[in-house]
Amino acid sequence: MKRKKSIADKAFVILNTIFMIAFVVITLYPVLNTLAISFNDGTDALRGGIYLFPRKWTLKNYITVLQKDNLITGAYITVLRTILGTVLALFTNAILAFIVSRKRFLFKKSLSLFWVITMYVNGGMIPIFLLYKNLGLTNSFMVYIVPGMISAFNMLVIRTYMNGIPDSLEESAQLDGAGYTTIFLKIISPLCKPVYATVALFVAVGQWNSWFDAMLYNRMSPEFTTLQYELMKLLSSVTNQGGSAEAMKNAVGAVTPASIRAAATILTMLPIICLYPFLQRYFVSGLTIGGVKE
Repeated sequence: MKRKKSIADKAFVILNTIFMIAFVVITLYPVLNTLAISFNDGTDALRGGIYLFPRKWTLKNYITVLQKDNLITGAYITVLRTILGTVLALFTNAILAFIVSRKRFLFKKSLSLFWVITMYVNGGMIPIFLLYKNLGLTNSFMVYIVPGMISAFNMLVIRTYMNGIPDSLEESAQLDGAGYTTIFLKIISPLCKPVYATVALFVAVGQWNSWFDAMLYNRMSPEFTTLQYELMKLLSSVTNQGGSAEAMKNAVGAVTPASIRAAATILTMLPIICLYPFLQRYFVSGLTIGGVKE
């Protein structure tokens, strides 16, 4: 039998629906507005009044961005660092989390404390730069991969999830003669797909959006530039030239700093937007199941 809803229940449903609709509108409007400006003529966009749809359609903003020097090289390096960085970071953090989560491991508490300390204390930019230089990581592709292979936060997230897996599964496998490698690959890892997907998305977004490391460590090596660094240089050059009289004279029927910024923003966020819906369903289980104790 259906329970008759009270006036308070109906009011809650109505208010909750209104709130969620307003929240969706507030969240989506900046993205849709940026998309509209990116497809609008730059000079026309200076008049304002563009909200959800372009007033004067054009692809010149995207053509200007895609014609940037070294953009293809930067896109290739960014895709490569995102794929390799995500796979290697997930692999190394999962192995460390598996080791620390084992109850028979003697140093699990001391190592966990050590990794927690590294989340709050670091050597600073100059010592890190000198360390990378002495290790031969500067002016190389590996500077994008090696430093990000170990993350205390990601390792602790995976470890917490693994702690929630019943010990009886590991004990049963050991009775059947399985070693730790078999247990990790065939028992623990298949059960950790939600947290793996969550951490993989965290790492992939960080690798895709990163540009400061390219500027700091590979500034003199254009063959190792990244997409985000090239877009950042494009935005800086357009913004600096936007206030000059010559730039404003040439901007008639062309692009402007605001339109270039909008097009670069859309190109930057498009891959992550396409990837996010496939991994979003793992977020809640990946981050919360490990924290529930019986």
